Amino acid sequence: MKFTQVPMNTFESIQINAGILLNEFTPATGEYERDNIIGATTGGNSFESNPEMNDFGEDIDNVPANTWQLKRLGSFNPVLSGSFVTADTKLGKMLVAAADIDSGDETHIIPRDALNKEDFQDIWLVGDYSAKNGKNKGGYIAIHVKHALSTGGFALQTEKNEKGQFSYEFTGHYDLDNIEDPPFEIYIKKGEDEAAA
Repeated sequence: MKFTQVPMNTFESIQINAGILLNEFTPATGEYERDNIIGATTGGNSFESNPEMNDFGEDIDNVPANTWQLKRLGSFNPVLSGSFVTADTKLGKMLVAAADIDSGDETHIIPRDALNKEDFQDIWLVGDYSAKNGKNKGGYIAIHVKHALSTGGFALQTEKNEKGQFSYEFTGHYDLDNIEDPPFEIYIKKGEDEAAA
């Protein structure tokens, strides 16, 4: 059983539970306002960011593909996806991507055929991390997707005797004002003993 082992601190380094999607989160303190929860989800949430790579050596004679000195990172493509089980007009507007809430009727979402700066919003996926996940000093993994836009559209799935589900896909975007800044970042903080001073 020499190689059937795990690190001694495994439970200190495990992400648990589904996590929540937030409009705002403060990683320095691990705090958020409940009003900033975007909506209730089902089936968990998914994040991935596949880097787009350029291999400048792949067509050069006598140079093997994937020579590291000739590999360049083009961009990142961060995507959050999952399903909501709750929706309001604010979330519906986000899911449509390019839309407005009717100023004369707050129940009415009006799609438009052009994107505005306000359609791109930061979104945080934050989940419990480590065995120490108490209310005040709990650990967390937080993924900050910058300038996120709904790229999956507005989709509602209903079933007999089941709750409706609104699938979502939010993609992070670069900003020309700071083009060197990748459109996501990750924070991983272990929890502390709640009884500690």
